[in-house]
Amino acid sequence: MERPLDPTRLGDHLDRLYRAAWAYVGSREDAEDLVQETYARVLARPRWLRKENDLGYLLRALRNTFFNQKRTERRRLQSDPLPEQLDLVADPHAREPQATVEAGELYAAVADLPDDFRDVLVAVDITGLSYKEAAEVLRIREGNVMSRLYRARQQVVRRLEGAGAT
Repeated sequence: MERPLDPTRLGDHLDRLYRAAWAYVGSREDAEDLVQETYARVLARPRWLRKENDLGYLLRALRNTFFNQKRTERRRLQSDPLPEQLDLVADPHAREPQATVEAGELYAAVADLPDDFRDVLVAVDITGLSYKEAAEVLRIREGNVMSRLYRARQQVVRRLEGAGAT
């Protein structure tokens, strides 16, 4: 026998869902977010229950929401924050102090580029993407990748030559 889930009674289960969510995620704030996301999904459309109580349905919805979030997080690219000063980033392949200084100058020159040029230079020269791959990642045409890369390289060279002259 099917019956609709009564949205006005969902508050009756809030404490128990919150405790279950806390057990899943390990922090109070994340538990609150998980319960809120679960309720948002459940209330998005009418739900029909078969042979189960509201709490059982909500716990299953909470669990499914938790696992969906975890799957989504695993698919996302995880990045580390950039250091505050890029000139302190050492080149792991540098064997001499002068090479480390030059690498620092190079990274500083790249960091000072306009966003469009820096993005292309990082994608192709630092990350090693092909022109086609960089175009897909940056959502621009392949021709734009080539022209921006050329101009970015020229700006870096001019900056490094200017730094070497002083």
